[in-house]
Amino acid sequence: MFSSIVVGTDGSDTAHRAVAQAVDLASSLGARLEIVSAFEPVSRARLREERQTVPEEMQWMVNAREDVEATLREAAEQAEGSGVAVETHARQGDPADAILDVAEERGSDLIVVGNKGMTGAKRFLLGSVPNKVSHHAPCSVLIIRTA
Repeated sequence: MFSSIVVGTDGSDTAHRAVAQAVDLASSLGARLEIVSAFEPVSRARLREERQTVPEEMQWMVNAREDVEATLREAAEQAEGSGVAVETHARQGDPADAILDVAEERGSDLIVVGNKGMTGAKRFLLGSVPNKVSHHAPCSVLIIRTA
């Protein structure tokens, strides 16, 4: 049925619930899980400034991808703990585009996202990740109701 599942996460409660559902589904189907998180570029000047306020032994942690990498590690550990084969993808730019790109690149047959931003008038905003993913996905989409 589904052999490759993509799930997006930003570390939020909504994303944690979507990841949990994707892990359960991948585990029950024997599917591979592709976990995606996006980040925005940070200027070199801002990174330099932030490094000056951090102890020297921790300066390596101040980079544009560090929060995303930690979020991906946490989600991957959850999946691996359930025996699911997992790969993580940190992508610069728009979260919906990152999810869609990974789904297409990996030939995935399902994308799982949380419904955050899908209620009321917000569901009509073009920037809504679940809205954009559902309209442009190269495969099936499962929107997890989280609230």
